[in-house]
Amino acid sequence: QIQLVESGGGLVQAGDSLSLSCVASGRTFSSTSVGWFRQAPGKEREFVASIIWTGTTYYADSVKGRFTISRDNDKNTVYLQMSGLKPDDTATYYCAATFRGRFTSSVSDFRYWGQGTQVTVSS
Repeated sequence: QIQLVESGGGLVQAGDSLSLSCVASGRTFSSTSVGWFRQAPGKEREFVASIIWTGTTYYADSVKGRFTISRDNDKNTVYLQMSGLKPDDTATYYCAATFRGRFTSSVSDFRYWGQGTQVTVSS
């Protein structure tokens, strides 16, 4: 069982940076792949970035070059560093974990989810 808690959301202006954290419980965290997803009002939850257990990272095209995902297994934490934020980035951001070893961007492949943290970018 893995529990995830996100933090770091807030209200920022376009062009600003923000860093999100996802702290996990569970001794098997280093074996998991962790993804960040986001959901805006009225829209489906969408993939943002992921880091699999090997450390390889993947990004949605919409955030590539602006967002960076990283992990610290000693701290059971995954980070999402966001820069050049745009109003379109406004959403609730969720971290999620899976024991699936290969890359996946599918919501249904992630078994464990945090409660989400709100990011609002004003223009």
